[in-house]
Amino acid sequence: MSDPHSITDALKARFSESLAVDEGLSGLDELARLAGRRVHRRYTERPVDSELLRLLCACALSAPSKSDLQQADIVILSKADQGTIADLIPDQPFIRSAPAFLVFLANGRRLPEISKLRGKPFPNDHLDQFFNAAVDAGIVLASFIRAADAVGLGTCPISVIRDHSARVSEMLRLPQRVIPVVGMCVGWPQDAGHISPRLSLSITVHEGRYDEGDLAARIDSYDRRRAAIHPYKPRDPARWGDVPFYGWSEDKARQYGVPQRADFGAFVRKKGFNLD
Repeated sequence: MSDPHSITDALKARFSESLAVDEGLSGLDELARLAGRRVHRRYTERPVDSELLRLLCACALSAPSKSDLQQADIVILSKADQGTIADLIPDQPFIRSAPAFLVFLANGRRLPEISKLRGKPFPNDHLDQFFNAAVDAGIVLASFIRAADAVGLGTCPISVIRDHSARVSEMLRLPQRVIPVVGMCVGWPQDAGHISPRLSLSITVHEGRYDEGDLAARIDSYDRRRAAIHPYKPRDPARWGDVPFYGWSEDKARQYGVPQRADFGAFVRKKGFNLD
């Protein structure tokens, strides 16, 4: 059984809050893995066995699915295609060095095809179908991370593949209504990694109804807590200039202060999804 203190220590580092942990609680091993979750971008040269990858995919696809519709798929990329992805995203060299690379898909194709096979109408061709497929893919993604953590593998999700959705879709021969949601580096970690501090629970957990309180003060507190542990390197100072204090909120404001994936909606519609 995991030491409950290791869980409380991890959550203290994550949220700057001490949470009570019942030492007799079942499932402490799993809670410890979740509490101590670390992203890994540096891997050893040890390969990841293909059968292990298939096992982890099976565990991930065992996750809950909206109405049992099963609208998520996974592609395990060849080394050649992984290299192509790395070429598209040169500022993330760990994509190339990862022993394995996966792409998680939202699949809105099977359901209307099944409706045709069974001679039924498909009146639900609207935004909710896309949303359900995307959420299913996200649940499978999270479940894969949990499965990989359980066997000691490191992972790093790569959302930037959506900057190149059309190219990735073409490369993977994705049919209509099937789109890439996120990539995933997988490998045996070269180091322990670190716990990334998160926004305090006072911001993200609400009781009864939504209440963000003094958001500016809470964000400032988080900025300073995070900067004391893992300072950010200022993003694009030539564009944004210098500020007396550079924290998480300044970084994210700068990140989303420039257009990103403005053509993604057009891509999704071109792939056959109705977003109305």
